[in-house]
Amino acid sequence: MDGPHQARPLETAGTALDDAEAALVLVHGRGATAQSILQMGRQLHEDGLALLAPQADRNTWYPNSFLQPVESNEPGRSSGLQAIEDAVERANNHGIPTERVMVLGFSQGACLGTEFVARNPRRYGGVVAFSGGLIGETVDPDEFEGSLEGTPAFLGCSDVDPHIPEKRVHVTTEVLERLDADVEERIYEGMGHGVNDDEIEYVSGMVTDLVQG
Repeated sequence: MDGPHQARPLETAGTALDDAEAALVLVHGRGATAQSILQMGRQLHEDGLALLAPQADRNTWYPNSFLQPVESNEPGRSSGLQAIEDAVERANNHGIPTERVMVLGFSQGACLGTEFVARNPRRYGGVVAFSGGLIGETVDPDEFEGSLEGTPAFLGCSDVDPHIPEKRVHVTTEVLERLDADVEERIYEGMGHGVNDDEIEYVSGMVTDLVQG
């Protein structure tokens, strides 16, 4: 598609794509930038890992809460999903198969990232949602079909996140497990809206397994 985010750049860091063995697609949150989430990617980087970060138009993937009806967040939602697909394809075009591509997002980016893998099920190198979940006013697990073929997944969120209801995290875990993902869900008491050291440590292990696997 040719949506609002397709005119924006794909930022890169880490190991050059031509030399990389795996790739990490990083999807930033509302009001943030590709360059800002690349800083998180550098915390997770290992030799052999390419970092790819699409940039949202005006720094926002979609205008309303992810809990609003899907139609209210179009065309941003669909354009954002295409931006992730384009990043995965960029890695594929440089010889990195999808099963060695991990999708990671924070907040609005985590919502978009989980939505992408659930709507496009196949084996990925991993999926990470820091404070996010599937998009929509309601989520019906029976609407999702296909298999993620054992894709490792991590969902981390606070029990009192002002933007992400804990229930939506649980439903997202249910959907991913139904799609055959290997999910680690961690709910943190009183954390607020952010990423903590425990999450970074766990996901660092996922990245190590991806690069060395």
